[in-house]
Amino acid sequence: MESLKVQEYMNHYPVTFTVDMALEEASLRFLKTKQIGGPVIDNNFKLLGFLSESDVLAKMIDTIYYNEHIAHVADIMRKDVLSVKPYDSILELAQNMLKDKPKVYPVIDDDGNLLGTICRNEVLQAFDRHRRAHLAKNLAHAAR
Repeated sequence: MESLKVQEYMNHYPVTFTVDMALEEASLRFLKTKQIGGPVIDNNFKLLGFLSESDVLAKMIDTIYYNEHIAHVADIMRKDVLSVKPYDSILELAQNMLKDKPKVYPVIDDDGNLLGTICRNEVLQAFDRHRRAHLAKNLAHAAR
């Protein structure tokens, strides 16, 4: 299980945002992609922050209900982003997900450039694939 790596299960084409993107455009990206969060990057794919559906929802409530000004991604993104490397262990990531609670982690290279994302569902897929492979191996061994 330790040999399962993030790069084998990550989403290579996640929804991304820029700091100058209007909140409405960010909201539309969430609606179109059905993803629950995504990295905020610069023009060189450097990770700058993270934006979640919850962040957008909270600001939309303020905007609509309290008639406050429309924000940009930079106004509401999280700057303290937990990220992983492509060579990190899926097992360690799963343990961190339980402890730290993010549902989506940006996957970055050693220079901080975005490579993709990995979410809890993809980690569950990794565990399921590992379990199925283990069962198949045991059945093949038992059939001998």
